[in-house]
Amino acid sequence: MPKHGKNFHKALDGVNLQERFSVEDAVSKSLSAAFAKFDETVDVAICLGVDPKYSDQMVRGAVTLPHGLGKTVRVAVFCKGEKQAEAREAGADVVGAEDLVARIKEGWLEFDAAVATPDVMALVGQIGRVLGPRGLMPNAKTGSVTFEVAKAVNELKAGRVDFKVDKAGVLHAPLGKVSFGPEKILGNLKALLETVNRLKPSAAKGTYLRSMAVSTTMGPGFKIDMTQVKKFLEG
Repeated sequence: MPKHGKNFHKALDGVNLQERFSVEDAVSKSLSAAFAKFDETVDVAICLGVDPKYSDQMVRGAVTLPHGLGKTVRVAVFCKGEKQAEAREAGADVVGAEDLVARIKEGWLEFDAAVATPDVMALVGQIGRVLGPRGLMPNAKTGSVTFEVAKAVNELKAGRVDFKVDKAGVLHAPLGKVSFGPEKILGNLKALLETVNRLKPSAAKGTYLRSMAVSTTMGPGFKIDMTQVKKFLEG
């Protein structure tokens, strides 16, 4: 069992973690329970009614959060020719092709997201084993393999979140910072849920959104009453 400090236990004072709350209350309680000296990230975990071992039930996509993530996103772009100038003008932090791949092979990984044009994906594939496990591999399904590099860079800088359901059928995603306050976190959560709903696989049977919990980096998780989610999305 993991051991928690006194601040964590203080945050739990009078809270029943088995209780389920409305979406609004879960977010509010999560923000109130944050106790770290830094601006914690607010995260959501969503258990989906899918079996990811089947390719037709994989849920993967991206959403640009309306209120961003509250952090500076360092973007690397793999491209050639005139696309390099386009990427730099859009605000990419590092741009290259063979030279960028070589740097990464040497161990350089000082970026948070990557974009690649389709014509260099064979080149990027050489470092797939490095980028893949870190969630940095460009993927067409999330819009990070595209010739529209300026658009992709702008979306990432604005707070685009790439997400993918894990082997257990759970999707994890950040929603912003505690300092955002409830309104912005709820706005970001609504955008995420709308996107996840749109990506529901036709092969998925039964309840799609099974359970959900909101937490901060250091704080406890607050479970959401799933009967309240439809009301939240329609509100």
